[in-house]
Amino acid sequence: MKQLPPLPDYDHCLVNLASSVLKHFGAEYSAPTLSLADTYLAKDYKNVVVLLLDAMGVSILQKHLSENGFFRSHLAGSYSSVFPPTTVAATTSVTSGLFPCESAWLGWDCYFPELGKNVTVYTNSDQLIEAGSPFSIEKEARPGDYDCPAVEERRPAADFHVGFTYTSYESIVSKMIKAGSEAYFSSPFVEPNPQDLDAILGRVTDLCNQPGKKFIYAYWNEPDSTMHRTGTVSKETHEIVTALEKRVEEFAEGLSDTLLFITADHGHMDSKNLCILDYPEIMKCLVRMPGIEPRALNLFIKDEYKDEFPVLFKKTFGDKFWLLPKEEVIERKLFGLGKEHPKFREKLGDYLAISISDTSLFNTHVEAKLMPGGHAGLSKEELEIPLIAVELK
Repeated sequence: MKQLPPLPDYDHCLVNLASSVLKHFGAEYSAPTLSLADTYLAKDYKNVVVLLLDAMGVSILQKHLSENGFFRSHLAGSYSSVFPPTTVAATTSVTSGLFPCESAWLGWDCYFPELGKNVTVYTNSDQLIEAGSPFSIEKEARPGDYDCPAVEERRPAADFHVGFTYTSYESIVSKMIKAGSEAYFSSPFVEPNPQDLDAILGRVTDLCNQPGKKFIYAYWNEPDSTMHRTGTVSKETHEIVTALEKRVEEFAEGLSDTLLFITADHGHMDSKNLCILDYPEIMKCLVRMPGIEPRALNLFIKDEYKDEFPVLFKKTFGDKFWLLPKEEVIERKLFGLGKEHPKFREKLGDYLAISISDTSLFNTHVEAKLMPGGHAGLSKEELEIPLIAVELK
């Protein structure tokens, strides 16, 4: 077997952090705990808060913040995201205690064999597709925004939530409550649905001020959102990262008897984007459009091209991607340890193309044009995340 780049450290990753807090609050957990977190949890604060700032990887801290600032001066150490290092897979891991192979929440677009199609799981819609492309419903291409070909209008994937129906899981909050502990979410996606950072942190403060031991998981979508649009070293990114540090420091000053962990789901990198539709020799081999992520693509190959596809892909993209057959992906436990979800293997396709360079491969021209920042491949920038520990007496 070929040697891969550094893989996630599945003994020191987001799943292990989840195990640590589950164990601390007397709930069931399956993976080993994270020793880095256990040291702090042993001090038995009244409140334990995990604040996850999307894509605030170690490299982002280093690029934008002073070593003497609030975040880096409280850095307990670094640990690992999961594969792929992307929000759907990684936040599911930290909020469930499951590896991606166990949850089957693999990335932005997941293939659901029950429906025979790719679904954008967070929006519960059919995968975004370019009008006039090989797998589109609209057979004629037409001009769209940003001087790119138009994409088809988003269609609901089903009249039920596909992800939660076919790949349901129990959250760490639910597990803790079941074990008799107090636990809460403070996230735009969970009731009472605080929609901005002030509302999210305000809810955390209110909960921490209430009597009794409790756990709170809080999530905010920055700096990921800004970096996707502007890259990792833009003025906009610098402003959002420094503002986040300032706001979180102010928030922390209002807490007492609280252990505050600040972490990320993954890092972020500056990407050179291609569109797979520009490679007809690759497209002709595909059963459907790729899914998962532009830096971690599952490829379903027509029978007549299965033998020649690896050679063709290598000829087209060189050493920018590792192309792994499904069997090797499974053997290497790339998506984690534990008991595989019954549908996990069906979601993988025949090959997985993983970016090990700054090249990302999108399904539409408009996405390739508008997203200079990315993640989900195998690089230190994407995988390495911080555990910031703030002890508030």
